[in-house]
Amino acid sequence: MKDISKELQEFKEFKKNYKFEQKEIEEIDGIKYCDGISLIDEDGDELGDCEKWINVGYKLKGPHAKVLSNLFPYKFEFRGKQLSSIESFFQGAKFKDVEMQNYVLEYSGLDSNRIKVASDYNWRITGELYWQGKPVNRFSEEYDDLLDELYISAIQNPLYRNVLKKCDRYILHAMGETEKTETVFTRYEFEKQLNCLKDFLKGRD
Repeated sequence: MKDISKELQEFKEFKKNYKFEQKEIEEIDGIKYCDGISLIDEDGDELGDCEKWINVGYKLKGPHAKVLSNLFPYKFEFRGKQLSSIESFFQGAKFKDVEMQNYVLEYSGLDSNRIKVASDYNWRITGELYWQGKPVNRFSEEYDDLLDELYISAIQNPLYRNVLKKCDRYILHAMGETEKTETVFTRYEFEKQLNCLKDFLKGRD
């Protein structure tokens, strides 16, 4: 397993001083806009790419929208486990049972998202997620640290790393939930993490 501790520490220091301003989404006459640009294209579909931002979504149009999604099948190692996508972690964390969680980690993208129906545990009741049998409070600094390590592990995949490095616009996730009580990764958390990562990677090998 590659030692990511140095890059993880550098990222955490970078993130500590990172000035992040989330772009607002406003609704006018039933249409949502960001930076004055409609989130709906001329065909009535949600827009994935424009000159001001990249709207991440696995099913959206545009060269960047899909490949920046947590659902995209980037394989990488995290804490000794082989993950088939970033989403594998988020869905696996909803399983208390280690064996069941390990099965979920092998699924990528939409498959890992859909397999959550196999869990009889509702993290929203307790606020506790799990990694290899150990509870982690969703609202804790420990969870935030876990996510930093997750994404630094993910960017060891050279394809994912290059996709982020090549981004030259704000990374938006318009469909994301906004409340921590409702999701394991909010729109704000996602946008801050990916925008911070792309800026962190500028000029790095």
